[in-house]
Amino acid sequence: MQVVILAWWLWTRLSEETTLKPKPMVEIWWKPILWHIMKIYSHHWYKDFVICLWYKWYYIKEWFANYFLHNSDVTFDLKNNQMTVHNNNSEDWKVTLVDTWDDTMTWWRIKKVIDWWFINWDEFMLTYWDGVSDVNIKELVEFHKNNWKLATLTAVQPEWKFWKLWLDWDKIYEFAEKKDNEDSYINWWFMVLNKKVVQYISGDNMPFEKDPLEKIASDWELMAYKHKWFWQAMDTLKNRHDLEDMWKNWNTPWKKW
Repeated sequence: MQVVILAWWLWTRLSEETTLKPKPMVEIWWKPILWHIMKIYSHHWYKDFVICLWYKWYYIKEWFANYFLHNSDVTFDLKNNQMTVHNNNSEDWKVTLVDTWDDTMTWWRIKKVIDWWFINWDEFMLTYWDGVSDVNIKELVEFHKNNWKLATLTAVQPEWKFWKLWLDWDKIYEFAEKKDNEDSYINWWFMVLNKKVVQYISGDNMPFEKDPLEKIASDWELMAYKHKWFWQAMDTLKNRHDLEDMWKNWNTPWKKW
């Protein structure tokens, strides 16, 4: 099963970092958060990635293009124009980088990678570029397969109000914004989707949380995998410093590899 990562947005709340590089390349202890997210998936043996790009897309392409070199011990014989690799520490990942342009919202980008045949299976995983978690990916996939629905998202309970999910056990019957309900959950990405979700996509101006996901929920085709352990977004510079401090102090719940 492939993993689609949405890495396309210009995020102004982290502008201290993203004026020079795209947000997915903001680092936690010398490694981009994109790398941390990919390590979470690859730890569970999901190593085929499709990454949707836009803002400063060339930065991400060049980072992957040089990944082998930067993660190997090498000797350069300049006179003979030769390179000898002594120790290769690169991951065994397959990474497809797709420029999904600047004039479309989330759902249309998902539709593009499906329509352009970058997704090879009937189902795929999906997440954003800006959060880490200790969610068990294998259990998430099994939960999705056992329920035979079009979509499964990872649900968490935050302290603040955001896009809320109303549940009948694990089935989501409503997906709406900022309603007061102490027992409500929010979408923490780490999703599993069937390619048939494209039938809910009718235009290029649909953010992920809007019309399609609401309709999927109203059709009882959306499930919630409840995650009660660690999750952390990197929306602000403070979030980034918090994650960095966790790494320095060997307190990294998302690091299972």
